[in-house]
Amino acid sequence: MSLWRELREDVASVFDRDPAARNTLEILLNYPGIHALIFHRMAHRLWQWRLLGLARWLSTVSRFLTGIEIHPGARIGRRCFIDHGMGVVIGETAEIGDDVTLYHGVTLGGTSWNKGKRHPTLQNGVVVGAGAKVLGPIIVGAAARIGSNSVVTKAVPEGATVVGNPGRIILKSGDPHEQARLDYARRIGFQAYGAAADMPDPVVIAIRSLLDHMQATDRRMDAMCQALQGLCRDFNDEVPPALNSEDFAVVRDDAPKLD
Repeated sequence: MSLWRELREDVASVFDRDPAARNTLEILLNYPGIHALIFHRMAHRLWQWRLLGLARWLSTVSRFLTGIEIHPGARIGRRCFIDHGMGVVIGETAEIGDDVTLYHGVTLGGTSWNKGKRHPTLQNGVVVGAGAKVLGPIIVGAAARIGSNSVVTKAVPEGATVVGNPGRIILKSGDPHEQARLDYARRIGFQAYGAAADMPDPVVIAIRSLLDHMQATDRRMDAMCQALQGLCRDFNDEVPPALNSEDFAVVRDDAPKLD
């Protein structure tokens, strides 16, 4: 693909992912992430042509001008968006797929001095929050999310959300148990669980345990009702009304009354 076509895709990706972008000229003049990608693509081609010293020099110029350090050996896919960019470091053997978003202060680094593959691989659609560190020859699955300031040293499944130091998976795409928790939380009118990625890990763990316990209790109650219905034909088997948020409201006697 030509450098010009790649540049057009990069500009389009900025419009898609940054509401502050107003026009193409503004992006070309003021977005260091775009500048760093232009320099990197040129440096990467020099690296492939075995002009290693010249490639490293060009990447150093890019770092001086943009504050973003990308080794010319790194492989970066299409429509990568480096937002703000200051302090981003991408190592030599790092591989980045298409439609990846990196915020400022992100490091794709290594954990050893051995030669060979020592930096992470980010598959398509990954988002890495500001200040996050992804270290070692690990794979971050497609569409995964890594929270700000997380330190990730183990592989991340597709669609998962990772937060903390060390990084912990708090949401996992396609997990039937997690989906059951979300569905149950919506059914009882508990909306906050949908934003579990923003909660501290102990809070998420506690809420998961609580929802699992409530679902187990419901299943046991259903089994008891079915057993009673089999023993007594007159047993009332009407379905109880659905729960809603008003069922969980706490009204204090001294609470102010609204006119």
